[in-house]
Amino acid sequence: MKALILAAGMGRRLGGVRAPKCLLEFGGRSLLARHLEMLAALGIERAVIGTGYRQEDVERALARIDAAIPVETVFNPDYEEGNVVTLWRLRAHLDGSGPLLLMDADVLYDLRLLERLVESPHENCLLLDRDFEEGEEPVKACVRGGRIVELGRVVPEDARYDFAGESVGFFKIDGRAACRLRSIVETFADGPRRGELYEEALREMLVREPGFAIAFEDVTGLPWTEIDFRSDVDRANREVLPRLIPLAAPR
Repeated sequence: MKALILAAGMGRRLGGVRAPKCLLEFGGRSLLARHLEMLAALGIERAVIGTGYRQEDVERALARIDAAIPVETVFNPDYEEGNVVTLWRLRAHLDGSGPLLLMDADVLYDLRLLERLVESPHENCLLLDRDFEEGEEPVKACVRGGRIVELGRVVPEDARYDFAGESVGFFKIDGRAACRLRSIVETFADGPRRGELYEEALREMLVREPGFAIAFEDVTGLPWTEIDFRSDVDRANREVLPRLIPLAAPR
């Protein structure tokens, strides 16, 4: 299994932070280093990182990280247009050769959370946290009858579901779903939906097409946070970092 990590964004909402968000450090480790260490610990064979904003900084950081798995970078020169375009740049890896992980780079999280996804018996799966604040920012995953029936920041008013949670931004998909996702991402990247979130492309497949059901793993109570705003950085240091399973000392 390989992991595709989307790390091209500019992080405008972080204010004065100039480095790519994946290079933000918590407890002396960058998010990028944490991703790679945990992926290796869980037996993931390879990581492919979609870069964009200040990609040279990411390359330099990777040269300093003693990663235990092979790492490849794919540059998206159109990174300002959104993460659907970054995913399209990674299309060679949506080839159906096997299952893969699709991950946002700007998340601080516990090893147990990623372990739930990797070891899930479901071929197509996302991570869901029921403890979240309503609003326009979180990507919601709505569940009915044990499967995801809606996915996105805006839930249609006529949606019928049992409960909702926040999507962590990590997905596992099988080879068949990866091939279908590649086709959908192409239509997004080449059309008027080019600027949308990649979750909308996933929604087209996993929610709207009956042949591609998606399950979920409930990670409510496990520590994690997405890093979008300065307040997220503060919360990460104050609330999330102290609760993480300790990783080995940096090498």
